[in-house]
Amino acid sequence: MINKRRSTAVLLGLLAATALIGPTPAVADDETTEPPAEPPKVELVLDVSGSMRARDIDGRSRISVAQQAFNEVVDALPDETQLGIRVLGATYRGKDKKKGCQDTQQIVPVGPVDRAQAKAAVATLRPTGFTPVGLALRSAAEDLGTGATARRIVLITDGEDTCAPPDPCEVARELAAQGTRLVVDTLGLAPDEKVRRQLLCIAGATGGTYTAAQSADELTGRIKQLVDRARDTYTATPTVVGGAAGCGTAPLLAPGVYTDREAFSEHRWYRVPVRAGQELRASVSVALDRPVNPDYGVLLRATAPDGREFVRGVDAGSGRTDVISAGLRWSAAEDATMPTPEPSGTRPAQTVCLVVSNAFAPRPGTEATPGMPVELTVDVVASSPAPDGPDLGRGWTLLLLLTLAGLLTGLVAGLLTRWRVATWREN
Repeated sequence: MINKRRSTAVLLGLLAATALIGPTPAVADDETTEPPAEPPKVELVLDVSGSMRARDIDGRSRISVAQQAFNEVVDALPDETQLGIRVLGATYRGKDKKKGCQDTQQIVPVGPVDRAQAKAAVATLRPTGFTPVGLALRSAAEDLGTGATARRIVLITDGEDTCAPPDPCEVARELAAQGTRLVVDTLGLAPDEKVRRQLLCIAGATGGTYTAAQSADELTGRIKQLVDRARDTYTATPTVVGGAAGCGTAPLLAPGVYTDREAFSEHRWYRVPVRAGQELRASVSVALDRPVNPDYGVLLRATAPDGREFVRGVDAGSGRTDVISAGLRWSAAEDATMPTPEPSGTRPAQTVCLVVSNAFAPRPGTEATPGMPVELTVDVVASSPAPDGPDLGRGWTLLLLLTLAGLLTGLVAGLLTRWRVATWREN
């Protein structure tokens, strides 16, 4: 009987504590935990379409320069890196576009590399067919699979996709929206503006980079750099979260880094619990992964659940940036309408609503879905109010100080005027 009573008391105590604490917030991936023992994974995707026969890189054909670069990369590959190679436009020699646009194969599976086998497979490639870049990217993502670490695709091509749909830029956005932890870096072998725009779009949608390679050394050096970068890629990616249309239904967030997608001119809401004596610090970054009209902005606000605004951060651009960011900091001590804090430990956390808004407008023909990639960073720390400036006093004290300052200013001005007049008369 005594044990039963004690168990009941413990259960009631736990329930009461839970009620005071409130709902458990979503927790971002903990970067301090030991990362899984997963090797870096990279897949090289090489365009072997007919245009790769052009001899305009150091007097050599584009395909021969790419083959040399691949051989040097394979020889210098770190032992722990798992590498795969996929090609597109390498086998079909006919003119049937439907067949040619299915022409993509993985010639080296992702895994520990047999260097001799990989170089032999690349040496047999001959420029042949169409350029199904979108299909090759989708297939490469499947080759790499899923995992706890980010994976990289390095796309080397000299031309734009000739087989859309699927459009390669849309494929890149789809992969990014799925939270596949995939980065696509692109290398362009031809100085063509259409190709450059397409490769920039693919890279920008996944957080990758675009480089124009105009020589064999540039191509080899850049591929080595990107393969090496796979080892340095962070192992904890932002936690995927879905913002709501209002504060009442918004997800509750703990300190961490989160990723979301926001439509053009949308408002997305999130909630963060903040206790007395704590300070909320938040920042948001929106990546411009598609063409938008110039003159745009992003706004981050902290509000009360009833809509009262505490503080805001804003940033604007005019079309010359890839990422636009805003940040804010707020503590309960800054809000004069807050009730006087109760004794420590008895007052539940106050819910602060974070609102992310954007003023982006798509250019004609730009796809509106999926939304723009958003990265939200949230932290809650001990309050550290900014130091106060010099205090000149209030009320009658301030009035007296201002009066004395006025009298002194008038006296000095009068003396200077009399001195100048006297000097002028003497001269």
